[in-house]
Amino acid sequence: MGVGDDLGPTVGELGESGVLSRVLARLGTAEGAVLGPGDDCAVLRVRGDAVVTTDTMIEGPDFRLAWHGGFELGWKLAATNLSDVAAMGAVPTALTLALAVPHDTRVPLLERIAEGVDAACRALAPGCGVVGGDLGRSPVITAAVTAIGELGGRAPVTRAGARPGDVVAYAGDLGLAGMGLSLLFAEAADPDGTAHGRALPELWARHPEVIAAQLAPSPPIPLGVAAALAGATAMMDVSDSLSIDADRLARASGIGVRLEAALIEAAFGEQCGVLVPLEAMLTGGEDHGLLATFPAGADLPPGFAAIGDAGEGAGVLLDGAAVEPRGWDPYTVRPPGS
Repeated sequence: MGVGDDLGPTVGELGESGVLSRVLARLGTAEGAVLGPGDDCAVLRVRGDAVVTTDTMIEGPDFRLAWHGGFELGWKLAATNLSDVAAMGAVPTALTLALAVPHDTRVPLLERIAEGVDAACRALAPGCGVVGGDLGRSPVITAAVTAIGELGGRAPVTRAGARPGDVVAYAGDLGLAGMGLSLLFAEAADPDGTAHGRALPELWARHPEVIAAQLAPSPPIPLGVAAALAGATAMMDVSDSLSIDADRLARASGIGVRLEAALIEAAFGEQCGVLVPLEAMLTGGEDHGLLATFPAGADLPPGFAAIGDAGEGAGVLLDGAAVEPRGWDPYTVRPPGS
């Protein structure tokens, strides 16, 4: 838990109105909001069709307060939803944030969550902001974010448009977040898997890139629109792993994804000064980069690197051999205490 997150009054002591007034004070506004928080609904002005996505994070399987400070948690809540909007080729315009927390939760933790959400919007998707939400009570902290984006008259880029012969490309971190999670389990958890924060400052100092990639990822949000404008035929957010999500794209498009180890290692084998093993790049989850396909011969937008191509068949191949999809799964990951 971050410094100061566990100090101050509880939500039970302040009540809903008192908590909301303090949380809302930490949030900026969305440029497209005609009417923001405070009424029964927000009112947004969008250009063309809108995209909408919702993601839930629950204390325990999705995050641990021993590792996540409020700011990092808020940042991750925003970033993971912004990347889904970007993956459709849309511009993020607004978020709603619903939090259900235990009665004894300290209000500064919620304030820091709000600050993290706001900071992620300003850094990753300027103009986007929180336009509403809800506050409730739950045995564990549960957060749900809905993100809205606008297509500006363009067609959405779905998972289903890849064609044989397309170039398969990727943008963003790859494998770093999974390496960060492995480090946290190895050095900031007890033998039974219960998370603790005793080693966290040292881990941040020794491995800032991989710990940040896990606790506060920075997806390449603007590259979603760049990919759409460059003619991307299919695209998706890589949240569970490259092997899992490439398989999903292959199934949706009815093609086979043929990855090349040499291309992956040349483009992503060293990131932020960290050497990333191929296995980590294939099976590590939660990077929230963008996997896209482009017509053969197309100029890839800066930030994307070719990692293979699309062919006939189904599933994912690596250098011609079938790849078993493996990565992040909240139903099978070790469930440490929070």
